[in-house]
Amino acid sequence: MRTFGEAPPPPTVFERLKEGLSRSSGGLSDSLAGVLTRKKLDVQTVAELEEALIGADLGAALAATIAQGVAKGRYDWLISESELRRILCAEITRILKPVEKPLAIDAAKKPYVILVAGVNGTGKTTTIGKLAWRFARDHLKVVIAAGDTFRAAAIEQLQIWGERTDAEVVARAPGADAAGVAFEALEKARGTCADVLLIDTAGRLQNKAGLMAELEKIARVIKKVDPEAPHAVLLVLDATTGQNAVGQVDAFRAIVPLTGLIMTKLDGTAKGGILAAIADKFGLPVHFIGVGEQPDDLQVFEAGKFAAALTGAT
Repeated sequence: MRTFGEAPPPPTVFERLKEGLSRSSGGLSDSLAGVLTRKKLDVQTVAELEEALIGADLGAALAATIAQGVAKGRYDWLISESELRRILCAEITRILKPVEKPLAIDAAKKPYVILVAGVNGTGKTTTIGKLAWRFARDHLKVVIAAGDTFRAAAIEQLQIWGERTDAEVVARAPGADAAGVAFEALEKARGTCADVLLIDTAGRLQNKAGLMAELEKIARVIKKVDPEAPHAVLLVLDATTGQNAVGQVDAFRAIVPLTGLIMTKLDGTAKGGILAAIADKFGLPVHFIGVGEQPDDLQVFEAGKFAAALTGAT
């Protein structure tokens, strides 16, 4: 119980995620409130449920699968809104659970090299800073390679994060060779016995050939120092882009061997169902989700909590 005059506790990650996913009137949680106008799970109700799922960016195929899963064995049942939310939450959790895989840093691989990709605007550089903050909190020594040399702002941003997290940032002037930056950073990380090397990369997907050549060169150059590197290749996706995120996964998978995903900006969109669509289509591990601007707003992905926030289940 809170004492009179005492400030309320800050919202939990789950509360912020739930608020973000229901922010728009088109959010799935809001849409579900209007589905059960007849209180019976009949054909029309199932069709409306499917439309609500499509509206939340789960995609037509997955929406149909989930709606049928909810209805299976329950046709013509009288069902409450809270029960529908609970059943739907269970269905979405079942889809997301296989990709709920925390990022594990292998201490035997020192430094553990993480290549971070994503189109500009997804929050990629900020996410790298938040990862550095998380690793530093876990008492890991971090080096950051400012490999997005085409954006001076990205270099400056990482230097600020380096100061905040006590991580060494290896950077060159804008326009410098990104592979050279990565090579220098890996040499630095090895020389200082760093635990983790985070490598930022450019995100010019419209110039796919150039991006492919650059990423391939980075991988080739760092393998000269460590044949097993990079040990992880993470793609950062912006939830607010909806179905465009699916195309980004497709495009980057053709360029680099992705090992995991991070989805940002889930605190500001009603289209969070795109994460379920991506999980269902690609099966790539989802390591983290971003629910705000603060360093600790990058949270380990938990399927059940995400599904509950998406559906408004309690």
